[in-house]
Amino acid sequence: MLELQHIKKNFGPKEVLKDIDLTLPKGQIMSLLGPSGCGKTTLLNIILGLEQQTSGKIIWNGEDISQKPMHQRGFNIVFQDFALFPHLNAYDNIMYGLRNQNKNVTENDVKEYIEFLELHPHLKKRVHELSGGQKQRVSIARTLVMQPDILLMDEPLSALDGVIKETIKERIQSIAREFNLTTVIVTHDPEEALTLSNQVLILNNGNVAQCGSPKEIIQHPANEFIETFILKQLHIKRQNIYQLFGEQHG
Repeated sequence: MLELQHIKKNFGPKEVLKDIDLTLPKGQIMSLLGPSGCGKTTLLNIILGLEQQTSGKIIWNGEDISQKPMHQRGFNIVFQDFALFPHLNAYDNIMYGLRNQNKNVTENDVKEYIEFLELHPHLKKRVHELSGGQKQRVSIARTLVMQPDILLMDEPLSALDGVIKETIKERIQSIAREFNLTTVIVTHDPEEALTLSNQVLILNNGNVAQCGSPKEIIQHPANEFIETFILKQLHIKRQNIYQLFGEQHG
């Protein structure tokens, strides 16, 4: 279980995160949702260990890891722009993260991730020969071979369109189920958050505006900001929201 307790973050005099609490059971997907500048990426980086919180605690499976450096946390991230090496083929990109690592990853483990993500036909392709969806799957596979305790994803669907986006969304959900992998995703898109996640943490100006299941947020928006943010982004009337998302998460 991942717990954040009273997380605060200042950049100089500016308070970017203000007393953030969350609890995320193992194997669940949580989206960090909110408008640009609300602090969601900063919060993701604090969980990863890339940023240090000003105050508060990060608890993983009962252990306080607040002061542990990033490389000792056992978490890993899939970046928004895929961050693949263009001079390497897909397979070498996938295996790159295992260099100089003491991970007990077998050849069968790697094969399982490759087959699960249906990447076998593309392993010899260079990055420029891959489609957007294939690049994202290679990026996810490279992260999975590291066998992280938590999978962090920064806007994983933002560079994708249409059917490809839906396919990757289904892959992310399947990964969480198949490998019982706790997953935290940053997104600015309410539809993505509401259809992808078990829990959604909505941030506004560094504060938690609401945290709950998609169904709870849809049926019981905590305040006017939640209603306005979701409605404005989805461009639909309030009475249609439950029709779109309620049954899926019911």
